[in-house]
Amino acid sequence: DRRFTYEEAQDIIETGKGDLKEVILSIQELAVKLRKKRFQAGSIAFERSEVKFNLDEKAKPIGVYLKENKASNQLIEEFMLLANKKVAEFIGKPDASHNARTFVYRVHDEPNKEKLNAFAFFINRFGYQVLTKTPRKIAESMNQLLVDVQGKNEQTVVETLAIRTMAKAEYSTKNIGHYGLAFDYYSHFTSPIRRYPDMMAHRMLEHYLKGGKSFPEDQYEEMCKHSSDMEQLAANAERASVKYKQVEFMKDNVGKEFKGIISGVTQW
Repeated sequence: DRRFTYEEAQDIIETGKGDLKEVILSIQELAVKLRKKRFQAGSIAFERSEVKFNLDEKAKPIGVYLKENKASNQLIEEFMLLANKKVAEFIGKPDASHNARTFVYRVHDEPNKEKLNAFAFFINRFGYQVLTKTPRKIAESMNQLLVDVQGKNEQTVVETLAIRTMAKAEYSTKNIGHYGLAFDYYSHFTSPIRRYPDMMAHRMLEHYLKGGKSFPEDQYEEMCKHSSDMEQLAANAERASVKYKQVEFMKDNVGKEFKGIISGVTQW
């Protein structure tokens, strides 16, 4: 009935006034409950600030700002996660009406023990700790750590290194669950206009809803691997483009001195 921008929805959440406010406020209430439940189950709260640029008409950066993740963004995020999870469960969970069927999952493995121990040793010097006994303990202590470093000088370096200790999420027909979200079944279903794996998910879902047979796993595993590789390329390109604009933005300031933040440490 009505399309909202994030800003419009945010305004209704903050003021309680506006178009279709009852609907917005009730789905916001549900999103908060879903989020709470997800974290109680062991989901990890990585919230990274995105660097964005104000560009002039010639695409020259004239300003830089951090994109905030507000309640309206989190609301959409929770319902996207729910849709992705439900589609994966519907297809992937064997039940009385069908056996397990081939599907494209978004999977995320548990953290690598060596990386985790090195990370625990590093943050120990700042007086923090991360418990490495069980996957659940890792998630709980990691969440506590991310809360504890908020606003501290070492926040950036700790958050950056915490993300690097995690495995990379990827696409696969072999479902191992999604550790970071604490979901047993998870897929990418909600962005078919820009992600190919979502397109596959839609086509498979339609096929299975019509009572079709299970797809050949090998063929789809190949497509999953290709999608993961392409995603990595796209992420690298995006990172490079941000760095490029940062350098362009700082070019006019050569010779000036600024306060900096150390964002990583290597052995030499």
